[in-house]
Amino acid sequence: MELIQLLEHLCTLSGVSGDEKEVSDFIEQYASSYADEVHRDTMGNVIVFKKGRRVPEKRVMLAAHMDEVGVIVTAITEDGYLKFDAVGGIDRRVIIGKQVFIGPHRVAGVISLKAYHLTEKDEENTIPKLQSLYIDIGARSREDAEKQVKLGDTGSFAPETVRFGNGFLKAKAIDDRIGCAVMLKLMEEELPIDCYFSFTVQEEVGCRGALALAFQVKPEIALILEGTTAVDIPTNKGSAKVCVAGGGPVIPFMDRATIYNRVLYGMLTKLADENGIPWQTKTQIAGGTDASVIQRSGRGTAVAALSAAVRYIHSPSSTASIKDLENILKLAKLFVAAI
Repeated sequence: MELIQLLEHLCTLSGVSGDEKEVSDFIEQYASSYADEVHRDTMGNVIVFKKGRRVPEKRVMLAAHMDEVGVIVTAITEDGYLKFDAVGGIDRRVIIGKQVFIGPHRVAGVISLKAYHLTEKDEENTIPKLQSLYIDIGARSREDAEKQVKLGDTGSFAPETVRFGNGFLKAKAIDDRIGCAVMLKLMEEELPIDCYFSFTVQEEVGCRGALALAFQVKPEIALILEGTTAVDIPTNKGSAKVCVAGGGPVIPFMDRATIYNRVLYGMLTKLADENGIPWQTKTQIAGGTDASVIQRSGRGTAVAALSAAVRYIHSPSSTASIKDLENILKLAKLFVAAI
C-alpha cells in the first residue's frame, strides 16, 4: 500500500483522544508483519521495536500520535438530542452542520444550532458557544437516544477523504495520521539501525500518552512526526502564514512547549538541502507536540520534529499537500540513516 493510500485509510478510522482503539488495533496488526516486537501499554500506546543492521550508540525513537480531536457526549435531552463537549482544540466556527459518528456503533449525527432565521441581531456576529449546540441523531426521545448512545461516548468527524486540485488531500485527522503512516512505511524496509516506533495516545489533550511511553522506551534521540498549522490563506501575508501547504516538510526550531535540539535541527535541514527536498520552518512560535514531554523524560532526550503543513487543522476538512507528505517519508528515512 502506498503512503497516501495508507494515510487515507488511517484517516477514516475513529480515534478521538482516550478512545483510540480502532486506530491502535489497525496499527498493531500492520506493524506485526514487519517488526520484531509489538506491544500495547496500559494507556494504549503502541510500542514497536525493529532491529536494524546495527545497534546505534544512542537509543533512537520515532513517535507520532494516534488520537484526533472530536466530541464527547455529556447529556441527553428529553427530546433525544445530545449535548456535548470538545475533546481537544476544536474551532467552534467550523463544526456547525458537520456530520459526526458517535460511539462504538458509529451512530450518525449532525452538529446543529437553531436556524439562522431565528437568530437575534446580536447573535449574528458572535461565535456560538458549545453549550448552545447539540447533536441530532434523529432520536424521538431520551429513551430512544439511550438505546443508541450513552454518556461518555466519543464522536469523530465524517471519515470522507478527497484528493483535489493540484495534488492536495482533504481528510479529518491528517494531524497526526500522517506521522503514523510514515512510521508504518519505514518499518516495511530493512533499517540501518535498531529503532523504536511509538504510536501515542491522548496527545490532543496534553501529551499524556507520550509521557508514560517515554519512561518505558527511554530514548536518547527522538524524531516526532506531526501535523502543524498552515495559515496560507488569502487574508494572510508573510510570516502570518506560519507555514505553507506545498512548501515542503516543516522543520521547527521552537514551539510553545519545546526548543528543539540544535544539532538534530541542523542535521535535518542539511539532509533536505543535500537531497533536493524543499523544506520550511514555522514563522511563528506556536503550538506544541509530544516532544515536550519526551524531551523532559528520564535523563532527557535530544528531540527533533518533522511536520506536515496542514490547512484547517483540527477540523473535518484538514488539507495538506500530497508532495509534502511524501517528502516527509523521504526525509525521515534519511534521518534514520544519518543517525
